[in-house]
Amino acid sequence: MASTTAPSRNGPADRQDTQPLPARPAGPSAWRSRLHRWDTKGTPYALIAPFFLVFAAFGLFPLLYTGWLSFHRVSLYNVDRAEWVGLRNYTDLFTGQAGHYFWNALLNTFTLGALSTVPQLLMALGLAHLLNYRLRARGFLRTALLAPYATSVAAATLVFALIFSPEGGMANWLLGLFGAGPVQWEAGRWSSQFAISVIVTWRWTGYNALIYLAAMQAVPRDLYEAAALDGANRWQQFLHVTIPALRPTILFTVIVSTIGATQLFGEPYLFGGQSGHQGGTDHQYETLGILMYDQGFHSSMLGRASAVAWIMFGLLLLIGLVNALITRRLRASQ
Repeated sequence: MASTTAPSRNGPADRQDTQPLPARPAGPSAWRSRLHRWDTKGTPYALIAPFFLVFAAFGLFPLLYTGWLSFHRVSLYNVDRAEWVGLRNYTDLFTGQAGHYFWNALLNTFTLGALSTVPQLLMALGLAHLLNYRLRARGFLRTALLAPYATSVAAATLVFALIFSPEGGMANWLLGLFGAGPVQWEAGRWSSQFAISVIVTWRWTGYNALIYLAAMQAVPRDLYEAAALDGANRWQQFLHVTIPALRPTILFTVIVSTIGATQLFGEPYLFGGQSGHQGGTDHQYETLGILMYDQGFHSSMLGRASAVAWIMFGLLLLIGLVNALITRRLRASQ
């Protein structure tokens, strides 16, 4: 009976396997491998570097420089000479004569935001609901909704300034048809803010309507069919199917519109003409953006204007925080 002998663990083959591999010769292949590793790791950073460079030059640096100016008394005509005043620019905005203008601008910013945001989003939601059905010339109507958004702020404001002109304006002509007297739109507080809110609403309603329309088209048709089988009409389907499905989109448009209202500048500035830099002759529609411009470029107080800018920045951060909290609650409820 032949006996089989197990191979020795220290045989020649095993010793050959345990021998260290020869070192890879350094040469063109090693250099190409190193370049490949560098390219794989560094190319993504090189591609996004231009954005961060532009942001650092035109976003981060102005933000930090404005923050530095807000603690100094600086004249527009002598920027090199800055006097340290600490928090005085901020305290002046909350008290005294400057405080009166600041609180007035803050109130006008909120009232203009409410007058323009609420009707704008409601009209956009209704238009999107109509365009969501099969209508003739839907492509033309969707393109027409973007026409006001594509119009420049200056052109739109100048046209509406003529419409709300106290002498021969179309708005007073329409009021005259119903027996109402002419209105001095630019002189009154609420009348001027109503006119400016009409301009903002006209420019942004179509843009928000297309956002809502895109979100509506993503709602599954099965939900509408199930609601129709349960006897729900179109209005009930809109309330109980469309609106709940659009909650994240509605929240997004509310936040974006609120941020835009906080930064409102072009419409009231151009609407007021010669007194536009101060928000009207009695500051009746002066916003925070106009107050910042007036303090910096007409009153030559760059430090106080920078303080207004940082307060606006703080408001925007607060709005973003509220947005994050509401979004988290909506996700948790779902």
